[in-house]
Amino acid sequence: MDIDTKVEDRPVFVTGADGFVGSHLVDRLVDAGADVHVFVRATSSGELNNIVHQSKEVTVHRGDLRDSHSVREALSSLQDYSDSLIFHLAAQAHVGESWDRPYETIETNVTGTLNLLQAVVDLDLDVAKIDTAGTSEEYGNIKDEMEEKHEFQEDGRVLLSERSPVNPTSIYATSKLAADFLTMNFHDGYGLPTVTTRMFNNYGPRQNPRYITGTIITQALENDVVKLGNLQPKRDMCHVSDGVRGHLHVALEGTPGEQYVYGHGENISMREWTNLILEVGSEHGYWNNPEIVQREDRYRPGDSDVEELLVGYEKLHEETGWEPEVSWREGVHETIDWYDKNREQWYGRVDWR
Repeated sequence: MDIDTKVEDRPVFVTGADGFVGSHLVDRLVDAGADVHVFVRATSSGELNNIVHQSKEVTVHRGDLRDSHSVREALSSLQDYSDSLIFHLAAQAHVGESWDRPYETIETNVTGTLNLLQAVVDLDLDVAKIDTAGTSEEYGNIKDEMEEKHEFQEDGRVLLSERSPVNPTSIYATSKLAADFLTMNFHDGYGLPTVTTRMFNNYGPRQNPRYITGTIITQALENDVVKLGNLQPKRDMCHVSDGVRGHLHVALEGTPGEQYVYGHGENISMREWTNLILEVGSEHGYWNNPEIVQREDRYRPGDSDVEELLVGYEKLHEETGWEPEVSWREGVHETIDWYDKNREQWYGRVDWR
């Protein structure tokens, strides 16, 4: 699919545009010549971080998803356009922080999604597709009574697809599932051309250092010891560039009212992922074999951790041709290099000091 041709000069509205995935999506859209509108949280300084280099190439709308007025004002910029695309990526997206900030998580992820969808209806916008970004965390762990409804590989691993039952085990996952359902409600009730996407665990340059990949890399760059929590869970790690391509494929060729899941298509335990990162970093001279130490205070609360996530992305591949392109070793090297060269962007944000 020629993404550039399909978005060139096209109005595109991105929430969460200054975030991790959103900033990479903005880069891709600007490079393709789209008319990019970004919605970012208003702050006293008003500065952009991850997309400051694109500030002259995009139209910036500042506001807060939780404030319906600012959402409506920003979206009103699309009233003179037709065939617009909306990517809804803004969220409180950290699982651990959802327990510390439960109200903000619900207000941002649920009420914020409602504000966006309702504004599209109230403004009667001519929109080609609205993509709400969900999360693989919505699947949670398998309940015994639901086991027969799951798909399993020959080696016994559960394969998660659009057909799989959901079982959110954190406030974050529950809020994102609610946002998914709201998005589908507005398709069923108002005919909005909505889709939902569940990208499995993403990683790459610019990610908040409190996520697993970032915390491993930043600790290894600064210390001889890397302190981590539970390393048994398995995750399907998807490089951000593959994730951005997934969003674009769904928005441009996906069917309204449908859900699409995608990721690398292979999973890895967090201990193996840690070993891979430290091995790649040692090979390229970023550090010298740091020690791994597990600490209980870095575990998720109670039984809320998800044991295993592995995606089956056949639906997206069959409908659009999408498949992952970045290998783990290639993606990890690129990510380490970014953290190494951009310490000022993450040093004050880590949770291990």
